[in-house]
Amino acid sequence: MKNKKWLIILLTVPILVVFFNYQNNALTMSSYTITSEKLQESFDDFKIIQLSDLHNKSFGENQEKLVDVVKQAKPDIIVISGDIIDSRRYNEEPALTLAEEMVQLAPVYYVSGNHEERSGKYDDLREKLIAAGVKVLTNETVTITYEEDSFLLAGVEDPVISDATAAEENLKQAFSEADTEQFTILLAHRPELFSLYREYGSDLILSGHAHGGQFRIPFLGGVVAPDQGLFPEYTSGIYEMDGSTLLVSRGLGNSIIPFRIFNRPEVVEIILKNN
Repeated sequence: MKNKKWLIILLTVPILVVFFNYQNNALTMSSYTITSEKLQESFDDFKIIQLSDLHNKSFGENQEKLVDVVKQAKPDIIVISGDIIDSRRYNEEPALTLAEEMVQLAPVYYVSGNHEERSGKYDDLREKLIAAGVKVLTNETVTITYEEDSFLLAGVEDPVISDATAAEENLKQAFSEADTEQFTILLAHRPELFSLYREYGSDLILSGHAHGGQFRIPFLGGVVAPDQGLFPEYTSGIYEMDGSTLLVSRGLGNSIIPFRIFNRPEVVEIILKNN
């Protein structure tokens, strides 16, 4: 009987090692189609790749595995929705490598997450991202032009904690001169402020922060997320409210909890459609 127990242990351990390695390192792509009458015809099939919550993670040498996935998607633009570093174990090299590789594939737009703000090193990191060719959105709105048509892309810095007052000040600054009669996308790191974001006329909000709920129970969803607690509302995919759509990325890396279960690192593909 004792030998049988040891045999079970010897068989189980390598299976678990393979399982956890796969869950935390095997990239997956999720694809969503966003349709709007406000989108002009030039943007039919316009493709956006969203990356979020890298948290110092490396996917092969020079991020080659992640680069290959994004390259095959052939995006028109790439957006990064915060937490490319981890404030608890600061290492900017994986983030800067990712930035340098992504700008070779498409224009890259980025907003900060709570970890950048909390690190105390964000000013320096921001300058390095800009030097690499990334457009850092600091509570501002830019125009994305394709052929003769355009839409708006807004980005707000993360307020470090889930503070609606601080977030609203950033939103007011970002949208101070924006004409949201145009189709408008907002990059905002934390999804739990969805009800606030939609008040500013954004058609599509791209967020991360929740890490997919870290552990996902099949058919039930995520278990725990920062600032949302147990069984959080916003963890992955599409949510609708009063004409606005929130799309939450499950992210790429880990922070306090060092592993994922049924929640592989995610690259998000967004295809815009005019209806």
